[in-house]
Amino acid sequence: MDTEAVRSFVRAAELGQLQHAANELGVTQQAVSKRIAALERELEVQLFTRTARGVELTLDGQAFLPHARSIVTGVERAITAVRPGSRALRIDVLGLRSAQAVILHDYWRSHPEINLDVVTLRVNDPRVAVAAVEAGEVDATFRTLTDPTMLPRDVRMIHAFDSPLELLVGPRHPLAASRALTPPQLRRHRIWVPGIAPRTEWGEFYDQLATEFDLRIDATGPHFGDEVLLETLADSADVATLVGARDRYIWPTTYDLRRIPIVNPTLAYPLSLIHRTVNPHPALAAIIKHVGNLTPLPEAVWRPSWATSGPN
Repeated sequence: MDTEAVRSFVRAAELGQLQHAANELGVTQQAVSKRIAALERELEVQLFTRTARGVELTLDGQAFLPHARSIVTGVERAITAVRPGSRALRIDVLGLRSAQAVILHDYWRSHPEINLDVVTLRVNDPRVAVAAVEAGEVDATFRTLTDPTMLPRDVRMIHAFDSPLELLVGPRHPLAASRALTPPQLRRHRIWVPGIAPRTEWGEFYDQLATEFDLRIDATGPHFGDEVLLETLADSADVATLVGARDRYIWPTTYDLRRIPIVNPTLAYPLSLIHRTVNPHPALAAIIKHVGNLTPLPEAVWRPSWATSGPN
């Protein structure tokens, strides 16, 4: 059923004249008349009788009107649910405990009036997330294409912020009492990062990190979730992992885990924001400004070769 024909019928019924309905809908009276005639043919009933004063509903028209109003209302709600500017700003993050989600939560707490929808696309390949941005399924994604030439023409990637890494260890680990660590001090220690997917930005990040500082990055075994990872660290005297300083992790107090900053240089995981250049969601500009105003990291920072330039 043609929803514009239904809309024309509803406005003609409410206003009593085809010309008034046409004026409101921004079309000609002839267009409204044709839409209603097509609707009557489809329903196989007459909806209006023409009078000198305009149009009046027939008994069938009176019966159809409340249902037609429901159709129009439903279509308007459906459009509102997906149209940028009328729906929530939809941003993809790698995880709801990730630094990106924490940054967005901090922004929302300061601006609770914003209609924000934080989602997690269950994909490893950043090209799939970029395709979701290009298709309008999400307004932006905190992903990075390490080869910017693969970006579609109408999609832009900008530096968002750098996430400094920390070493996370249990109380029996040899480095547990350290207040800070340098990358050379991590050598020969097993750094377990399960679930590194090949051809991902974080896979390339850890490859370059291990090569640059001669680190022992162990990606063996599937990732059974943060709870299993944290429990393993708590029970181990030789396993550590790397986490972002802003990443949110919660564990029982009995685990006694320690987060140790890495300095000289700070190991920074660069985060980019990818969005469309044409008709971006109007609320996105404020998010971009917010991440651009985050406190910069110290000058001595290591980033991978593919990191996009940015102030943080």
